[in-house]
Amino acid sequence: MLTIIFIIAIVLSVVGIIGSVLPALPGPPINFAALLLVYFGADGSIGTTTLIVMLALTLLVVAFDYVAPVWFTHAGGGSKLATYGSTAGLIVGLFFMPWGMIVGPLIGAIIGELIAGSDISKSLKVGLLSFLSFIVTTGIKVVLSVIMTIYIVKAAIAAI
Repeated sequence: MLTIIFIIAIVLSVVGIIGSVLPALPGPPINFAALLLVYFGADGSIGTTTLIVMLALTLLVVAFDYVAPVWFTHAGGGSKLATYGSTAGLIVGLFFMPWGMIVGPLIGAIIGELIAGSDISKSLKVGLLSFLSFIVTTGIKVVLSVIMTIYIVKAAIAAI
């Protein structure tokens, strides 16, 4: 039974890492679910403090993932249309993987800012900040997901 728990947890962890890059999947929460599975299924292999810290970090990262695009866009003086455009670009970009996911939010933010009446220079600045937001949040999600995966793999190795 323990082997099955670890196999499921490792599969969930891999899906979580992939989900950290793909906006359609909530990467860190999937990894935390895997960590939770190991915590309850493999008694003592993950500490309670580790679990609580990972929960707090997961919640912070999820919240940051939602607010970062707005913060970055507003930091560049961008409008709500730039934020909406970035989100729309990300959704459209999912159909043109992998480059669409990277370029979509950038183009969407630029178009949104142009529609809001900004000049091309400001629109490009806002678009680049939107893109930077995507890169930063993706990096943070990947790092957290990999850290949780390491805990799971270490617990699996220790259980062998």
